[in-house]
Amino acid sequence: MLSNGAPGYAAIHSRVRVMYAALLTPADEIRLREAADLPALVGLLKDTAYGPYLSTLDDKDITPRRVVFQIKQRISDLYLSIIHSVPTHARPLMIQLFRHFELDNLKAVLRGIVSASSWEQVRDILFPLGSLSTLPAENMLAAGTIEAALALMPRGAYSETISHALQRYNEEQSLFPLEVALDLDYWRRLWLDANRLTSEDRTQALRILGPQLDMNNLMWALRYKVYHHLSEEEIINYTLPSGYRVRDENIRAIAAGANIAGIVEGIYPGLDNIEGLLEQPESGLPKLELLLQRRLKQQFSTVFTGYPFHIGLPLAFVMLLELELQDLKVLIEAKSAQMASAEFAPYLLLNTNPGNLSA
Repeated sequence: MLSNGAPGYAAIHSRVRVMYAALLTPADEIRLREAADLPALVGLLKDTAYGPYLSTLDDKDITPRRVVFQIKQRISDLYLSIIHSVPTHARPLMIQLFRHFELDNLKAVLRGIVSASSWEQVRDILFPLGSLSTLPAENMLAAGTIEAALALMPRGAYSETISHALQRYNEEQSLFPLEVALDLDYWRRLWLDANRLTSEDRTQALRILGPQLDMNNLMWALRYKVYHHLSEEEIINYTLPSGYRVRDENIRAIAAGANIAGIVEGIYPGLDNIEGLLEQPESGLPKLELLLQRRLKQQFSTVFTGYPFHIGLPLAFVMLLELELQDLKVLIEAKSAQMASAEFAPYLLLNTNPGNLSA
């Protein structure tokens, strides 16, 4: 495989373009939103790129968890295909990005232990990691305690973080500090991998991953302040010190109780009615996150209109694919619960008008 520059990306450029063309369209969205129920939704999805992964489902197999799992399988296959196709120097970044699904699996197993869930209950919510799977998830759940489960993990990227966070878990008997430590470690490693790239690859990786990191870090700080009422010191300790546009002073200002709307407007100039949106922050934060995700979707899509021979194209595609997964989860749960379109449509990212990010 050619390793650098345009030659190294020539083959994967064509492949990602084909994958990008298979993303759900606005016309698909209209049809999916109008589906009468979950079986009807699945029937419509069988006519999309998800069809091969849903074709074996009979009506008796159609449950929200089963459908979501099959959709995750397609996303996993696409991710792995891209990971094995990018130039060698970019592969560590793509693998680390994919690892957040493994991190989600780890959290699911640990929560399953705390809630005394069965393997069948936990298995159905895990993300299929294919050849990159490293967690002995079933054995970990069977271990019965957090300490025993973590002892079964292979030594690797999580080991040092878990070692330090386990003491807090034992003191508080809460998974919260352990999960936060894992999240922060994951994003530090991803950001480090992005910065290790050179030239156009580094620029594009930071351009795409930076806004996602910023949004996560900002929403962490805001949730800790608004929902959990953590102390100033805890908020600072449980967030990243800086990112792409979010700075240390932004996080510290939130932790100290500064005006949230003013901070958000400073980071994201041009967003409409942030003051009104956050007048009641408890209900406003989910709307703010949706607004920022729509902004991300627009930014990721613009990558496909520029020079294509860099890591940005595959990165942008998998990020768009994950946003599509988010929308499909909303649709699946809504149709399973027989919700009216007016109840769930505001939470969808599909077919968003880029010029109306405050909707």
